[in-house]
Amino acid sequence: MIDFLLNGQPRRCEASPDTSVLELLRDTLGQTGTKEGCASGDCGACTVAIGEPDADGKTRYHAANACITPAHQLQGRALVTVEGLARGETLHPAQAAMVEHHGSQCGFCTPGIVMSLFTLHESQRRGDGERPAPLTPERLEAALGGNLCRCTGYRPIRDAALAMGDYPEARAEWLDLAVDAAAPPQEAAPEAAFVQPTTLEALVAERRAHPEAPLVAGGTDLWLEVTQRLARFPRVVDVTRVAELATLEETTLADGRAGWWIGGAVTCARLEPLLAEHYPAFAHLLHRLGSAQVRNRGTLGGNIANASPIGDTPPVLLALGARLWLAGPKGERELPLDDFFLDYKKTALNQDRECEGEVIRAIFLPRPEAGRHLKVWKLSKRREDDISAVLGAFAWRLEEGVLRDVRLAFGGMAATPKRAAAAEAALEGQAPSEASFAAARAALAEDFQPMSDVRGSADYRRLSAANLLERLRLVVTADGQDTTSTSAREVMLDAYAH
Repeated sequence: MIDFLLNGQPRRCEASPDTSVLELLRDTLGQTGTKEGCASGDCGACTVAIGEPDADGKTRYHAANACITPAHQLQGRALVTVEGLARGETLHPAQAAMVEHHGSQCGFCTPGIVMSLFTLHESQRRGDGERPAPLTPERLEAALGGNLCRCTGYRPIRDAALAMGDYPEARAEWLDLAVDAAAPPQEAAPEAAFVQPTTLEALVAERRAHPEAPLVAGGTDLWLEVTQRLARFPRVVDVTRVAELATLEETTLADGRAGWWIGGAVTCARLEPLLAEHYPAFAHLLHRLGSAQVRNRGTLGGNIANASPIGDTPPVLLALGARLWLAGPKGERELPLDDFFLDYKKTALNQDRECEGEVIRAIFLPRPEAGRHLKVWKLSKRREDDISAVLGAFAWRLEEGVLRDVRLAFGGMAATPKRAAAAEAALEGQAPSEASFAAARAALAEDFQPMSDVRGSADYRRLSAANLLERLRLVVTADGQDTTSTSAREVMLDAYAH
């Protein structure tokens, strides 16, 4: 059973463990305003708003793709769909603005766009509690980046978004109903079940007892197995309610390195403020990791455990020297992220019976060191909501004119996210000259033998990786030793980054 609020009304539904929110809405509840487009979390036609309690106990709404969100994650939550926004004949500002600015054509994609605008309106509204806060182009771009169908063109939708604050507030009182942070989770069962442990101990025990059951956090990758490959999951283990996996806290390791332990179930959206303050290059990449809907649900731990060779965050974490905190039935252990990826979709988790049942408890992100720099560049066919063809993450120090502590990591170049050891060796201790970088580019052939696929040929990947190293040389040398400033040359390069 799933107990939740749908547009302010209590609902109790039965559903199989692999049911999505979209299936629950359309097939079980008859709520057909939410549309199915791509069924892979790309188009945004199925966007809904999910309300969860924040630290103050208030209900906060975020946009999510209903097609790849497990229905059972609605337990104890509030779900808002396009049917719930209007109050009688009075439209919500998001709806009214879309109508009056001609933001809809065939209408199929419109419900998803409206729901993205609704969550944007809600977040703006929190600016002063009464009227929406000013809307910046960056916030608008981020809010609508996951709604890809724009039959009417961008301008009417943009105009509607900018005009929402001019309409009378028509907000249902039930939107402020508190959701129960302590709602009873799904109970474990011997047969088919969606299991929601609330402690690390219970999660490890469940993992040990049912190693065949997939773990799910945001579902942004796993649920594609259901929607695209028609897989069936008789039992699913949800990690999003495990308290230990939801922490984000500062720490100092035994070796003296300061940083943060980021719980395995911390979402990418929750990470954004931390990265924006300490690692702007990482934060910029995060804005291109899927869409707002994906970042609201997807987790850093999931992006790592998935072990995709084209995952966006692992190369950055490799360049920064991240570590993992693993927990299992035999206890807990730490290991460098460098030692985690073993082969295609194969990791250090559960590699022998002694470690069976392990999970990623947390990821250690080091605090930036003075004089150390980070650059991250993603190459993809589409700027937003797209998968990398090649991603390069580069960290270094420049001391007395020579490169130190060089770490170069790539995605899309091998069966796993991987550091370019030979290219690093070619640059370590060298001046950032054309000759040293030419040697590093040549060394890439020793580091990688990329494959061809629909995102890019092997030749394209080899050339792109080499070009990213040349771009790095231009950045390092653009302003002498002051690599923190943004030169005209780097601005020009950023224009061609995508």
